[in-house]
Amino acid sequence: MKKRRAEADWQGNLKDGNGTVSLGSGLFESSYSFRSRFEEGAGTNPEELIGAAHAGCFSMALANILEEEGYSPREISTEANVSLDEVEGDFTITGIELSTKGSVPDIDEELFQKLAKAAKENCPVSKALAGTDITLEATLL
Repeated sequence: MKKRRAEADWQGNLKDGNGTVSLGSGLFESSYSFRSRFEEGAGTNPEELIGAAHAGCFSMALANILEEEGYSPREISTEANVSLDEVEGDFTITGIELSTKGSVPDIDEELFQKLAKAAKENCPVSKALAGTDITLEATLL
C-alpha cells in the first residue's frame, strides 16, 4: 500500500517558537506557530490540516459510493470544522463537523443521506479518527 509523507520542523519553545509543515509531494508548505494554532495568527495548524484531509477523503468516499450505486455526481463540496478544546487541562480534538453539498442527478434525498452517512463511517480518515465525535450535515442540491 502507498505511504504518504509529510514533514514538520519546529524551532524554540511552545509559545515563542515557530515551524514549518510541508507535504512530501512538494505542493504545500506553510508556517505554523502557537498563535496560528491557539489564537488567530498567520499560518496553518494541525487541526486545519486534519480538516482538509478529512474533507477530501470524505468527498472521494462519497463519490465512490454514489458511483457504486449507479449515480454520477456532478460535484461534492465538503467543509470540515475541527474543534480543539481544553479538556481536564489537556488540549484535545473534541469533534469534527462535516458539512457536504452534493449535486447528484436522479437520486432521492433519503438515499443520498444514507450514502453520505456510509461515506462518513467508511472513509479512511474517519476510521483513523474513530475516537473523535464526527457529525455530518449533508445537503442534496
